[in-house]
Amino acid sequence: MGKVRERFLVDRRGRKTAVVLPIKDYERLLEDLHDLSVVAERRHEPTISLEELKRRLKADGLIQAL
Repeated sequence: MGKVRERFLVDRRGRKTAVVLPIKDYERLLEDLHDLSVVAERRHEPTISLEELKRRLKADGLIQAL
């Protein structure tokens, strides 16, 4: 993602109370959070081998045999 360019809002005592991010950085963070939640939801699903994945994709016509 690169360097996040945040700015902080502070209260009268100088304590950070909020953060200001460029919209693109915010959207990337939201996308990352979504991706992580999908991974967490699916972590207990059974896995398949790469060869099985290729076989299924070929059977569905999504890739061609080399």
